[in-house]
Amino acid sequence: MADACQVLRKQDLPPPGGYKPIPFKRVPAKQFFSGYTLFAGYIGMTIGAIYLYQLTDKRIKRHEIEMRSSKMAIYPMLLAERDREYLKQLRRNRDAEAELMKDVPGWEVGTYYGEPVYKLVPQDALVEPIFHEYYAHTNPVEWFRRAYIKLRS
Repeated sequence: MADACQVLRKQDLPPPGGYKPIPFKRVPAKQFFSGYTLFAGYIGMTIGAIYLYQLTDKRIKRHEIEMRSSKMAIYPMLLAERDREYLKQLRRNRDAEAELMKDVPGWEVGTYYGEPVYKLVPQDALVEPIFHEYYAHTNPVEWFRRAYIKLRS
């Protein structure tokens, strides 16, 4: 029984003639391209980049010209709409003043108890109100938003 359990083991030994020497010297990298090839590739890439830049630059300039033209075309209409809204707000302010002061005897809208506020200005001249007067009868949130924009610009 003792003979059956014993297995003949083979010892791991070096191969005949020994192991190869261990490479420890620096192995230089393989060169696939020479300096001239790299320079030619750089020139080719530069020419390609310049070509792509010119194409993109032309497209951007065309877009800028179109946007500038459309802004110049729509600008008079935007100014007219702005002026129209300005006059509508002045009318709303005047109507709100009339509604607020309707019970006060002797009060005329646009005057101070019948006396004109601006004595040297003709009756038909538009006197532009200051910022606080213009937004006097609007929503306070809108007033704060506009005041913030006006102070920051």
